[in-house]
Amino acid sequence: MSRWPAPPSRCSSPQSAWASKEFTMTTISTDNDIYSGLGLTTQEPANNSNELGMDDFLNLMITELNHQDPTKPMDNSQLATQISQFSVVSGVEDLNSAFAGLSADLTSGQALQAANLVGHEVLVATNSGWLSNGGSVKGVTELPSSASDLTVRVTDATGALVREIELGSQSAGQINFSWDGYDDRGNYMPEGVYDITAHATVDDAELSPYVYLNAKVDSVNLGGANGIGLNIQGLGQISLNNVAQIF
Repeated sequence: MSRWPAPPSRCSSPQSAWASKEFTMTTISTDNDIYSGLGLTTQEPANNSNELGMDDFLNLMITELNHQDPTKPMDNSQLATQISQFSVVSGVEDLNSAFAGLSADLTSGQALQAANLVGHEVLVATNSGWLSNGGSVKGVTELPSSASDLTVRVTDATGALVREIELGSQSAGQINFSWDGYDDRGNYMPEGVYDITAHATVDDAELSPYVYLNAKVDSVNLGGANGIGLNIQGLGQISLNNVAQIF
């Protein structure tokens, strides 16, 4: 979050007071402050005062032609090579600038999309499910082909089996499941994080299909080292790329 700029110091003369006022006006509500508040950074325009442009290159080339040895003039192929090399370098720089602008636009779009997820549930590729007081854990598992005796197992932080949900024979595709928070003995489990895995038999081979769990988005982190992140209730931060579905 951007901090408010410090108030100007008291001055003993009108001139110093005006200078202080000018300084304050140039530091309030800049684009950098606005983007920093969103967790974004802006690219400062490059200072090209020390870089050669096309006009400088042509002037140097004319100077080179004027001072070349008349008995050994520059070959036309060398001249064409220099021009083409400069054109390639200039084109690459323009392309890099264009991609930098596109990247900034994409980042801004992702930031707006992620901000709209706060308070919503998302389907996340994870085996860690958060059980809130009186709540349940819902999810989806995906089978590559038909399977027999599909089960979903819930274990606590110590690795002890809490509940085994029998889903029986299932066809290929996505299968929804839900854990009501009770263990196999009918006791409601305390609030916390539980590990949820799926197990099935496919063509007489044991298989552990992928599991996607429902999770609630508490807030969004726009300035993470790995890009935009979602702060999930009870689970911490995950990447926006790990979201499979938004509810």
